[in-house]
Amino acid sequence: MGEADGRDFSASLTLSPEQIEAGRLLFARPCEFFHGAQNISQLPVSDAPEVAFAGRSNVGKSSLINALTGQKSLARASSEPGRTKQLNFFDLGGRLVLVDMPGYGYAKAAKSVKEDWQGMMFDYLRGRPNLRRVVLLLDARVETKASDREVMDLFDKAAINFQVVLTKCDDVKPKAEEARYREVAAEMSRHPAAHPVVLPTSSQTGRGIPELRAELAAFAEEPAN
Repeated sequence: MGEADGRDFSASLTLSPEQIEAGRLLFARPCEFFHGAQNISQLPVSDAPEVAFAGRSNVGKSSLINALTGQKSLARASSEPGRTKQLNFFDLGGRLVLVDMPGYGYAKAAKSVKEDWQGMMFDYLRGRPNLRRVVLLLDARVETKASDREVMDLFDKAAINFQVVLTKCDDVKPKAEEARYREVAAEMSRHPAAHPVVLPTSSQTGRGIPELRAELAAFAEEPAN
């Protein structure tokens, strides 16, 4: 399954102890919010490598970022899902920038808000040469939504590599998780910009967090001597 274009999306992630340790050391560094941008003209001038996090409202994006960085309130969920349009930038020890993208897919959001989201995100994705990857969060408990597929299409059009991370895996039974994993892997095989590893995670138990840290550490700048 999922090998139509030569990529095996059912493959598991294999990392060495050295890679896991590199991820641990990177995310043990201080991580601080340093900039918010509500439109493209407000983006910070930077050539530091960036990794962005995207997902539907209430998918657990803030919880995942906090789990990765070991901070309880670094990223904060909006009290009004679907309303926040700001890109939030966090400096991870001067080696990597984490970008928290506004949530999408909120059912009560006005059509104009949804269109503004897509326009702003596409401009950011296409116009940010230092953007290394987008981490796309999907809830392990629910099926892939039309809005998720629209965002995947947006990544394809922008030619930006994205990796799917399943969230809230602690809240699903093993058989249900396996079925969800296979469904997502099949969906990924239809997107040329998709990274061929779907990573199950849980911000509550820490499952998948060391592996995701290691994956993202590959994009970080080397520490200064």
